[in-house]
Amino acid sequence: MFEKLQADYRRFQEIEQSLLDPAVAADPARVTALSRERGKVAKLATLYGRYLDLGSRIDEAETLVDCEDDPEMRSYAEDELASLRTRREADAEALRDLLYDREAGADHASLIMEIRAGTGGDEAALFARDLYEMYRRFAETMGWKFEIVDMEPTELGGFREVSFGIAGEGAFRLLQFESGGHRVQRVPQTETQGRIHTSAATVAVLPEPEDVEIEVKPEDVRIDLMCSGGPGGQHQNKTESGVRLTHLPTGIVVNCRDERSQHKNKAKAFRVLRSRIYDRLQEQTRSRRDQARRTLIGSGDRSQRIRTYNFPQNRVTDHRVGLTLYNLDRVIQGDMGELLKTLVDHDRREQLGDL
Repeated sequence: MFEKLQADYRRFQEIEQSLLDPAVAADPARVTALSRERGKVAKLATLYGRYLDLGSRIDEAETLVDCEDDPEMRSYAEDELASLRTRREADAEALRDLLYDREAGADHASLIMEIRAGTGGDEAALFARDLYEMYRRFAETMGWKFEIVDMEPTELGGFREVSFGIAGEGAFRLLQFESGGHRVQRVPQTETQGRIHTSAATVAVLPEPEDVEIEVKPEDVRIDLMCSGGPGGQHQNKTESGVRLTHLPTGIVVNCRDERSQHKNKAKAFRVLRSRIYDRLQEQTRSRRDQARRTLIGSGDRSQRIRTYNFPQNRVTDHRVGLTLYNLDRVIQGDMGELLKTLVDHDRREQLGDL
């Protein structure tokens, strides 16, 4: 842990010195790049600098306690030493939290979430719609920005697939573990004999990188235009405002048809494409991390069944941490706080154990 902290601290000091260099100051692009990098390490480095300063003051206070003969002064020094040790322990805990946030990728400001109907036909598509509404309502309660990227609705009002963006403080930290297979057990609307069916949908949570984190070269992307679908009536059905991007090096394909404007659809599609490429680049890192941990809570593997929603029993069960709640009616309406906090706390305990 301290090797990581020291590396960030040294880099922070190097950046501070560079920004004072007149030659650097004369180069706006360099200043922008260094300022952006400084912003990423400043909080951790500043706190670590304070932690080091407290360590030096503790050494001085310990020397004073050992050498002081006057009882009153010795008592004062002992109180000061206890206070310094308490403050340093609090800073150590704060440093561990910041390191966890960075290791878990929780410093991302926004994310793209994709939901696809799985086995179960029309009922699976309706369940995908329910998951979409659950996340939308939760985002609203948290005051986050919510933006539809693309959707493919069914005649019964479900979704074959839907993707949307969420941005706001703490959004990725809380939602990062939603990737995987979600299973529902209930009596479908189309069931006439009251039998319980099991259907499924998959969710993917993709951190949305900044432009400087992932570069997509124009020559690596094929752009196809298509007629849009979804709401919008005749305009979308008759004009080629929909956009399909194909990233040639990876084969990743992104469709976006939600907006009436081709320009807006193209911009949204590139956001999703960057997120998917970034997620693929991070796969190897995640795999190494997951192999070293006791669970696959953050694997992001869509084939992994992570949660069951049982409507007859009003029960939701997260299989990764063995959590069962009997408030499915509230969870599906967006009351996800307890469920998500349990997952974050579980992952934090494991990662801090490694650190």
